[in-house]
Amino acid sequence: MWWHWIVLAIGLALAELAIPSFFVIWFGAGAALVGIVTLLVRDLSLTEQLAVWILASLAMVFSWFRVFRSGRHKTRIGMAQGEVIGEIGLLVSEIAPFQRGSVRFQKPLLGSEQWPCIGDEHIAAGERVRVVAIEGSILKVARSAKGAT
Repeated sequence: MWWHWIVLAIGLALAELAIPSFFVIWFGAGAALVGIVTLLVRDLSLTEQLAVWILASLAMVFSWFRVFRSGRHKTRIGMAQGEVIGEIGLLVSEIAPFQRGSVRFQKPLLGSEQWPCIGDEHIAAGERVRVVAIEGSILKVARSAKGAT
């Protein structure tokens, strides 16, 4: 009967609330579709109903993952190299080998004006530095060719 499919659809929609995967909902939507089709076309056999449910559910799942596939939602990880390397900033706190300092930029880089930094040599606070690498969330800096301010 058609209402069995509607009850299954509601049950699967409720199961989606308990299983946070955003996957079960498509099988519930397929069940709702079969319930509507069975209501309109009353002479579908159980095998035909199951076939429509499976095909509709799988089509919705594949459509969902095709539209929202992981390749489209890229983070900025690895992409920051090009826009940060070479930027000039002002050293707020001095750095020495194996010691962290802090560098401030005139315009925010990746959402922040001030970043922790490291360097290969001793650089006094107040000098201009250039970003030469990114190591995790720490910028590696060197003296700028322009020198101190």
